[in-house]
Amino acid sequence: MHATDWDARYAEKQQWSADPNPVVAQLCADLPPGTAVDLAAGEGRHALWLAARGWRVTAVDFSAVGLDRGRATWHGPDVLWSVADVTTWTAAPASLDLVLVAYLHLPEPQTTHLLTRAVGWLRPGGRLLVLGHDVDNVAHGVGGPQDTAILHSVQRLAPVAALLDVDRLEQLPRETPAGTALDTLLWGRRPGSR
Repeated sequence: MHATDWDARYAEKQQWSADPNPVVAQLCADLPPGTAVDLAAGEGRHALWLAARGWRVTAVDFSAVGLDRGRATWHGPDVLWSVADVTTWTAAPASLDLVLVAYLHLPEPQTTHLLTRAVGWLRPGGRLLVLGHDVDNVAHGVGGPQDTAILHSVQRLAPVAALLDVDRLEQLPRETPAGTALDTLLWGRRPGSR
């Protein structure tokens, strides 16, 4: 999809809950606040949740309409709203404590390239959280994109995981009103200490 497609979707109605994804909330709740980027932030629900917990967050998305929804609900200084293509956006090397990539689906080479760059943006000990629809969801789950070329899997994220001290790299079930969806989670830290 293109930015104009997402602009139209966000203009029509709010797309997601204002609450963070439960996996994101569980993994990030006890992290000490720092500097984060939320790539493909959409309406900014994760960026807003992190900022409310004391984080300084850059929310990056190519949909200005989506980011405007988030901006309209937050009036503090701790969120920078950046309308940009996540595949070309960049952060300073070793400058971030957390990179969050939730439900961004690109062809595998683009995903690997982006996430490899994202690892370089992390300070030693900084965290990478990748969460998205698993390739097995098409055949065995519900909802989500149906193009297997853009979906995650443990195997597809393995090259990025090799750059990290990995806490979790796994397929996760997620209960939805329509049934069980399957996601992939990568949760790790850049080697070194914070």
